[in-house]
Amino acid sequence: MAVNHSSNRSLPPVRACLFDMDGLLIDSEDIYTLVINQILHEYGKPSLPWSIKAQLQGRPQPQSGQVFQQWAQLPIPQAELQKKIAALQKPQFPKTKPLPGVVELISTLSRAALNFPPVHIALATSSTTTNFNLKTSHLSSLFSQFSPSRTIVGDDPRIAPGRGKPLPDIYLLALDTINKEIQAKGEPPITPAECLVFEDSVPGVEAGRRAGMRVIWCPYDGLLEVYKDQVPEVLAGLTGAHKDADHDGLDTPAVLNSGKPGSLNDGWGELVRTLESFPYAKYGIKVV
Repeated sequence: MAVNHSSNRSLPPVRACLFDMDGLLIDSEDIYTLVINQILHEYGKPSLPWSIKAQLQGRPQPQSGQVFQQWAQLPIPQAELQKKIAALQKPQFPKTKPLPGVVELISTLSRAALNFPPVHIALATSSTTTNFNLKTSHLSSLFSQFSPSRTIVGDDPRIAPGRGKPLPDIYLLALDTINKEIQAKGEPPITPAECLVFEDSVPGVEAGRRAGMRVIWCPYDGLLEVYKDQVPEVLAGLTGAHKDADHDGLDTPAVLNSGKPGSLNDGWGELVRTLESFPYAKYGIKVV
């Protein structure tokens, strides 16, 4: 089922599909919740509610860690907490599984790269290199379809510290990487408007919209329940996951490069409940 908040019918065909990973392609979000709840219960705290988890999703660890600790108020230093989390995650991440529709979707889009015009794919995840390898090494048939050069991870040195989602840098970097490769082969560069970002998190949707790209939002049921009255705002990137501070009127790099979110019901965002039976033709994607 899809919910299309659309007023723009003149969008160009999609030439690039850019994918988040956790909670979108694989079920690693369930592992994050399992581990966090284990630690919370150890200290007599309640389970992690979706209202807080929604603020953690999609963000790099330093930012998500600050948000979590501010809510949880665990009596241990942040560094020790992260060691406990990493130790519990390590044996769990190699158990990840693709979410419904993912295998067929990525396989179909990989074949679309051979079409004319081709459709290119890239991965843009906030996961660090270490965690990415833990989560994906046993799923090589799926993730080998993303070329290494088009697999952007959260600790990529080309992304400045503090510039993770909901800022647009990781998606702009993914597009720039694609464009450098295809232009070397004589293919015209892809514009942001020709990109379709696939995300499950609210900060991730905002990152895609701030990159000037179209976005598919495929959230977990619990996340959708939190934002059920703000779906148009989520799709436009207007929930405020990133605050545009003016720093007393100074034009700092963070302000200059934060990008702008979309407008309500502008047709650049769509809510889908599953990645199964994806409507390729709707986005001008030719499949074989």
